[in-house]
Amino acid sequence: MELTQNPSVLELVRKTAELTTPKEIVWIDGSEAQLKSLRKIAVETGELIKLNEEKLPGCYLNRSDVNDVARVEGRTFICSRTREEAGPTNNWMDPDEMKAKLHEILRGAMAGRTMYVIPYAMGVIGSPFAKYGIEVTDSIYVVLNMAIMTRIGTKVLEALGDSDDVILGVHSKVTLDPENRYIVHFPEENKIISVNSNYGGNVLQGKKCFSLRIASVLGRREGWLAEHMLILGIQNPKGEVRYVTGAFPSACGKTNLAMLIPPEGYRKNGWKCWTVGDDIAWLRVGPDGRLWAVNPENGFFGVAPGTSQKSNPNALASTSKNTIFTNVVLNEDDMTVWWEGMTKQRRQGRLLNLKGEVWDGSDGTRGAHPNSRFTAPAENCPCISEEFFKGTGVPISAIIFGGRRAKTAPLVYQSRDWAHGVFVGATMASETTAAATGAVPRTLRKATRRAAAGTSRRYPDRYAPNRSVVPLRSEACAPVPARRQPWRLCGYRALPPCAGPANRNVPSGQGFRRSAPAIAPPARRPNPRHRRPEAECSAIRHPTAQTVLAQPVFRAPVCP
Repeated sequence: MELTQNPSVLELVRKTAELTTPKEIVWIDGSEAQLKSLRKIAVETGELIKLNEEKLPGCYLNRSDVNDVARVEGRTFICSRTREEAGPTNNWMDPDEMKAKLHEILRGAMAGRTMYVIPYAMGVIGSPFAKYGIEVTDSIYVVLNMAIMTRIGTKVLEALGDSDDVILGVHSKVTLDPENRYIVHFPEENKIISVNSNYGGNVLQGKKCFSLRIASVLGRREGWLAEHMLILGIQNPKGEVRYVTGAFPSACGKTNLAMLIPPEGYRKNGWKCWTVGDDIAWLRVGPDGRLWAVNPENGFFGVAPGTSQKSNPNALASTSKNTIFTNVVLNEDDMTVWWEGMTKQRRQGRLLNLKGEVWDGSDGTRGAHPNSRFTAPAENCPCISEEFFKGTGVPISAIIFGGRRAKTAPLVYQSRDWAHGVFVGATMASETTAAATGAVPRTLRKATRRAAAGTSRRYPDRYAPNRSVVPLRSEACAPVPARRQPWRLCGYRALPPCAGPANRNVPSGQGFRRSAPAIAPPARRPNPRHRRPEAECSAIRHPTAQTVLAQPVFRAPVCP
């Protein structure tokens, strides 16, 4: 039964059904009763494995095909009208040529299968930031994961109405043939097609495909930005909350930073951290001239290996119920899951690796894939911010760019001004990770190139001070208060050279407290030559600061 009369949606469903010939069509209404029946079917067909209801209530395990365990950058295409519009870092093919290829792959691909129609929203339904999409798929795995990662169902169709402002998507597992695996975007048509994959990043079209690639084009048209960024709120003892974003490639620590717990000394003094988002941020200038960000997702699609009670207790708590695990170790004795880094010692019992084979690690192989994942509802997170549920966004006080580097680059450093910050973000490099295949070490803008469906050469221009998308009264820049030296990392915060506890060269009332905080480095007399003239010093606020050295335009981040 059709749940909408929207002509764009009905045309997509009709044409896809004619091409793929499914045995039946099921519209996803988002009800718990329907989702429960789909979970039951998935367990019966072996697509999901039910886990221990007492220890992991509502949780399931999925194993993807052994050659389908990560995003495939070599098979990801931006099929814009011209090659130039796709940019130098994206794969491109003529749209008509690609459609002909995809139609041949999809012809009869769903024969004997059920076709599911998923209406979904990125952002809180009805909010100013919300965007809507339709994904047609033959995978229950996709349906159940989309139910966690996005808002789905009839409420989406009601909010969409008859509007054609909707992203249309088609997905089919086909035969999972890696040689014919494609994840394709048609920016001018607001359309996504992915075939021969059943792995999250390739087939959960609301995530990278919509929220970053297509959204980057929508943002360019409408004057906003779609970024691969976490959103973190930091609350000081007075109850004031400042928000920062962090742009890192996948598997480089976004979730860990987004769910940060302040060190014990700071917690005792009243400092708190709040999670707004761990992966994607949509940025735009608000009516007040500040930069505002919203997390369009509704869950976490996090990397499992390395996540532990020690490294990220909030993430582990988020997976305690109603979570889908992908490609991790199964302990058949108590039907729980495990992965490398979860505990110091391997769990005892009959363990099955990501392939479903008996495994004890004695041969040196890994039990869980390095890119194994958990799909968990955001509402499970103990530190989820109230702002997450409002959908109106939060004002941003700083932007952090980062990546995975084992050597060469300083651990932490800060830009001198907005233009320098744009340069630093555009040129920072990050090493390859297990989150994507076909990747090599590259600059950060290339490491996160899936965020831009257009040319990356023009991408930094969107942050240029003379562009209308950059607010004149933004807090998004945090210039360095000292020379170009990298900051020294101390615990969970960075201290500039002039911020030592024995700094007697800063005029009274304009520097930092002389009493060293619990995690401060040994006191030393700073070299006055390392300080820039006071007139050149820009703002920095720190928990140990008495006042702020500030320029009138930019204010610095709040360090937990």
